[in-house]
Amino acid sequence: MKVLVTGGSGFVGSHAVQALHAAGREVRLLVRDCERAARVLGALGVGPVETTVGDVTDAAAVGAALAGCDAVLHAAAAVEIGRASAVLAQNRAANRNVLGLAAERGLDPIVHVSSVIALFPPRGPAFSVDDPVASLATAYGRSKAEGETLARALQARGAPVAIVYPAGVYGPHDPGPGVGTRGLVDRLRFGWPITSGGSACVDVRDLARLLAAALAPGRGPRRYMAGGHFLTWAEEADLCERLTGRRVRRVPAPPALVRGAGHLVDLVQRLFPSFSYPLTHEAAVLLTRFVPCDSAATLRELGLAFRPTEETLADAIRWLAAAGHLEARHAGRLASRAR
Repeated sequence: MKVLVTGGSGFVGSHAVQALHAAGREVRLLVRDCERAARVLGALGVGPVETTVGDVTDAAAVGAALAGCDAVLHAAAAVEIGRASAVLAQNRAANRNVLGLAAERGLDPIVHVSSVIALFPPRGPAFSVDDPVASLATAYGRSKAEGETLARALQARGAPVAIVYPAGVYGPHDPGPGVGTRGLVDRLRFGWPITSGGSACVDVRDLARLLAAALAPGRGPRRYMAGGHFLTWAEEADLCERLTGRRVRRVPAPPALVRGAGHLVDLVQRLFPSFSYPLTHEAAVLLTRFVPCDSAATLRELGLAFRPTEETLADAIRWLAAAGHLEARHAGRLASRAR
């Protein structure tokens, strides 16, 4: 099987390429920057990979990259590119090109990396793959919901689309670093909000193995939750304190106050478009109302297990210290064991 991978130089995509190589799959990448892809994959010990230069927003480039491939793993998504309208437009075009063209050409399977965010807010005590599609305010959230709607529409037509829903993705070797990794860095530096909700943490290496296992033909439309393990914010703070051997700051934050602060950030950003701060109201709602993810059926079907969150966060913090993204004093004893 030959698999086209989009987003192969990103955090999830690069680890997925490593897992596909380990599983003996033939891989082709669609990337904008070959040198970056080689550098990112080289850090994971992945040798030369067949690469096509192009953008997922370019239908002709996507069509050319799909030629000769049996399956596709769509892991590319714009998150922060400066303008909200561009995030929405790019992700919309990418989903239409990759998922739509792959379905037209009969590729099997078509694995789409969605997000638990596409199902937010939760309809019960845990996220389920059967939850309805969300209605979110931010450009990124809207793009994930639109991508989810498209993927489900293709499933309804019988296309062999496998949708995967990761929660917060953590672990070593994040080439961004991305939003989740930067959030962990900020909590280690400045402290944990002690409020409602919590963090569903999936190790990027476990997610990569799950994506590789999902790339099996002949199974038709299906959905996989990849939620990892859930910790309240206080539990995550306690765990990081034990791992680093240093006291971490805890900031009591009533949920209503957190969401109110998000409203204030939204107002300031409307008045001053150049102002950027991650605690929007939507982010505050996610922060305070997140729940666990029901991944039991996924793990049973694919024969997988999620490693302990302790291992995930320890490896992430070691790597952050070794890569210079986190000061040694904030990594604590893990800084001396960085590799």
